Amino acid sequence: MSDRSPIHLDGFCRDCLADSRPAVKRCAACGSPRLVRHRSLASLSLAHIDCDAFYATVEKRDNPDIADKPVIIGGGKRGVVSAACYIARTYGVRSAMPMFKALDLCPSAVVVRPDMAKYVRVSREVRHAMMALTPLVEPLSIDEAFLDLSGTTLVHGMIPAKALARFAAMVERDIGITVSVGLSANKFLAKIASDLDKPRGFVVLDQDEARTMLADRPVGFIYGVGPASQEKLSQRGYRLIKDLQRADETDLMKQFGAEGRRLWRLAQGIDDRKVVADRGAKTISNETTLETDVRDFAALEKILWRLCERVSARLKSSDLSGSTITLKLKTADFRQRTRSQSIAVPTQLATRIFGTVREMLNREIDGTAFRLIGAGVSALKPGAEADDQDLLDRRSAHAERAMDDVRKKFGNAAVMRGISYEGPPKTE
Repeated sequence: MSDRSPIHLDGFCRDCLADSRPAVKRCAACGSPRLVRHRSLASLSLAHIDCDAFYATVEKRDNPDIADKPVIIGGGKRGVVSAACYIARTYGVRSAMPMFKALDLCPSAVVVRPDMAKYVRVSREVRHAMMALTPLVEPLSIDEAFLDLSGTTLVHGMIPAKALARFAAMVERDIGITVSVGLSANKFLAKIASDLDKPRGFVVLDQDEARTMLADRPVGFIYGVGPASQEKLSQRGYRLIKDLQRADETDLMKQFGAEGRRLWRLAQGIDDRKVVADRGAKTISNETTLETDVRDFAALEKILWRLCERVSARLKSSDLSGSTITLKLKTADFRQRTRSQSIAVPTQLATRIFGTVREMLNREIDGTAFRLIGAGVSALKPGAEADDQDLLDRRSAHAERAMDDVRKKFGNAAVMRGISYEGPPKTE
C-alpha cells in the first residue's frame, strides 16, 4: 500500500501538502519546515479556526507602513482597546484594556480607529471560504468559527487536516490575513488547540492525550475563565486543571452551580456539543470575559456598546433582524444572569439593540461585580422586515445605514457616534 494512504498518514507539509516521513525536519518536496504530525491526523474532522489578531492584521494588510509596528485598535485615551497586534501584546497590551494604560505600556504603538464595516467585509470573505470546505460552519464571532468536516474527504480528495491547511494557505494568499487552526475531537479541545501556536498555527489534539496535556495547565487555560475567575478558583484550591480533574463533580456543582459541572467536564476533555450551522442560528450574539471584575455602570456601558455594534454588523452581513434582545451577565462567583425583552419591530440596528440592553443593564447594577457581559438578538427574521415600520424607525434605520455606507467608503473614522469617541452618556 502506498505511504500516501490516509489510513497510515501521520504527517504532511502545510505549504505543499506533500506527505512527510517520520523524523524528518523539512518537507522533502518543497523544503518547508512547517510539517504537521499526529497519530490521529486521518481520523479527526472538527476544527476551530481563529483569525490572528483580526482587526490589527486587516489594518496592517491595508497599510504596509505599519506592518512591523505595534498596532492598537481602539479609541482615544478615554476609550478601551478593541484589539492589539502580536507585537503590541508583547508589551502587555490586551483587549478591553483602557487606552491610557495600553499607551503607557506601549507608547510607540500606532493607534487605529476600528472600522467595523471593513472587518465585516473581510470576515464575509473568510466565511465564504469556510463554506467551501463544509456547510457545517458555526461562527462564534466576526473572526472565529467551528467547522465540522466529517464526510468531506471524497469531496476534497484529501483528509480534513489537509483541506484545512490548504484553506489557511489560501486565506493568507488571497485575503491577506492569517489564521490559526485547531483540529480535535470536540469543540473545547479544538478551541484549545487553535490557541497553542498562534499566529499561523496548526495544532492537532486528540481525546486520548487531552487529559494529560491539560493537567498541568492553569485553570485560566479553559476558555471563559478570566483572570478574576482564575483567582477565585485558586483561592478554593483549584489552581491547575488537574485540581479540577481530581475534584468531585458534585462538589464543584455545589460551589459553582452549572459552571462547576462545565469546568469538571472540560477538565476531562469532555464536550458533547455539536457544530450548528449559522444558517439555522436562532441567536446572533457577542460576549466578552472582562479582564477584571467590573461593578461600574459606565464602564460596562462602553463595553456593551461595542458588543452591540458587533451583533449589528453580523445581523446586517447575514441580512437578518430580530425582535428579542438579550443581556447576558456572569457574576464574579460564576452566577449567570440572563435578561430578555421583546420589541415591537424587528431590528438590526446597533442603536436600538444598545438602547434596550442598556436599560436592562441599568436595572442589574446593584453593587455586584461582573466577569462577563454579552448582548444578543433572537426571534430572527429576514433583514427586510427590520426597522422601517414607522417614521421614527425609518429615520433611525436610514441614519445608521448611511453611516455604514460612509464608513465603507472612507473608513470608520470618517463618522463616529459620541458614545464611540467619548464613552456613553452618564445616567441620572
